[in-house]
Amino acid sequence: MLLILKALPSKSEGNETPRRRASRGSKQVFLREISLLSSRIAVMNPRIIIAALKGGSGKTILSLGLVSAWREEGYTIAPFKKGPDFIDAGWLGFAADRPCYNLDPFLMNNDQILRAFCHHSTRADLSVIEGNRGLYDGLDMDGSSSTAQLAKQLKAPVLITLDVTMTTRTAAAVARGCQIFDPDVDIAGIILNRVAGIRQEALIRSSIEKYCGIPVVGSVPKLEQGFFPERHMGLVPHQERDQAESAVTYARQTVQKNLDLDEIRRIATSAPVLEWQPTSVPRSFTEKPVELAHECQPRIGFIEDKSFWFYYPENLQQLRDLGATLIRIDAMTWDALPRLDALYIGGGFPETQAQALSDNISFRRSLQKAIEEGLPVYAECGGFMYLGERLIVHGRSYPMVGAVALEFVLQKKPQGHGYTVLEATGPNPFFPKGKTFRGHEFHYSRARPTSKEPLDFVFHVHRGRGIDGRHDGITKKNLLASYTHVHAGGDAAWAKGLFQAAVRCRKTHIF
Repeated sequence: MLLILKALPSKSEGNETPRRRASRGSKQVFLREISLLSSRIAVMNPRIIIAALKGGSGKTILSLGLVSAWREEGYTIAPFKKGPDFIDAGWLGFAADRPCYNLDPFLMNNDQILRAFCHHSTRADLSVIEGNRGLYDGLDMDGSSSTAQLAKQLKAPVLITLDVTMTTRTAAAVARGCQIFDPDVDIAGIILNRVAGIRQEALIRSSIEKYCGIPVVGSVPKLEQGFFPERHMGLVPHQERDQAESAVTYARQTVQKNLDLDEIRRIATSAPVLEWQPTSVPRSFTEKPVELAHECQPRIGFIEDKSFWFYYPENLQQLRDLGATLIRIDAMTWDALPRLDALYIGGGFPETQAQALSDNISFRRSLQKAIEEGLPVYAECGGFMYLGERLIVHGRSYPMVGAVALEFVLQKKPQGHGYTVLEATGPNPFFPKGKTFRGHEFHYSRARPTSKEPLDFVFHVHRGRGIDGRHDGITKKNLLASYTHVHAGGDAAWAKGLFQAAVRCRKTHIF
């Protein structure tokens, strides 16, 4: 059986076509039929990947501008970010006014990537996928986990953002090299960035079109600085920007002025049918969230404020699908924890909000008390740092929760950056012993013990840095804290473990 789900590039706000209205009505039929594992799914969704030759080439601002410009025209845009990234994904989601999902060939297998893309793009008119680093940059000589690999998996045309600072005809040689390097990658156009003037643009444009046979779909001059300031981990997150709307408006106007939106949309709609045969039945396609009896439905809190907001949408959705009620909590302004059956503290920037977190003494004490009494708590990266005794930023010490015998010292250079592979070697509340799983880390802090007592590590690091290069994961009663971020779209073991711990906790009626 071949199931076809089609998304047409029709303007969806205030001008919905009968075909789109009919497709909405038939969506539930599709979701029921998809449970047949023998079915092949054909997705005809216009899509484009914005890539570059290296990081810092301007692809994020152009991706934001493209999403915002099409949205202003009335299109519904599904944003995606290749690789493990919260900040760029947060900006893309803000510009699109809908969640941005990560597609990561290291954390997810091919089936999971296609499942995520098909599911989150079918209700959109166009999909914009921002790559990361250079187009062919991967983990090895074969380019595994590269943007190019993702482009081939999604059969998506690629636009290369080319920084042409102090170059002319050589830009055509670079573009031609990218074409030849892997002919299976559909490089469909070039965006010139940081163009100095009309003569430079004309020479580069004519050279690329002559030697590469692909269009130049945009020419962007050197832009003003300051609209998207950067910090030690990339762009300043939109949650900390009082003028986030102005920044996105600036990106949109830049794209509208300098890119050929009609040609880019034509390229996006030229993407071939994407066929996918599921190897498993994804709950998000086939079922509603589990409905549990009220007495068994756990309340799982997650801290989301200016300090902690690194959450993959899939992680929270997986907990909902399992049957949990999620409670959003603000560690900076709330007086105490509410009644919960478990707590999830994601990553973020506790170092930039250290004073506010430290000043909220009543909340810190309520969290410490709950951990001591056995509340299941899972914390990663920034959340891990918050649970230490203190956070030291630029030589100044800020008291934190004090649940683990560590202090965290912010450094000038990254202390852990990249993908991780961990093995659960000790007892812990959420992962079975012997479980190996993948994640990623990006932190500038260094964990320093505050006690002579040995730390209770539960993860062996096969890849990555972790806490000391060999270990990660600290437990205390029902707490598990780690530098590694997990992604439920690739491995649901974490979500199931946290949910089951919450159910057990609810049955005891302790909290």
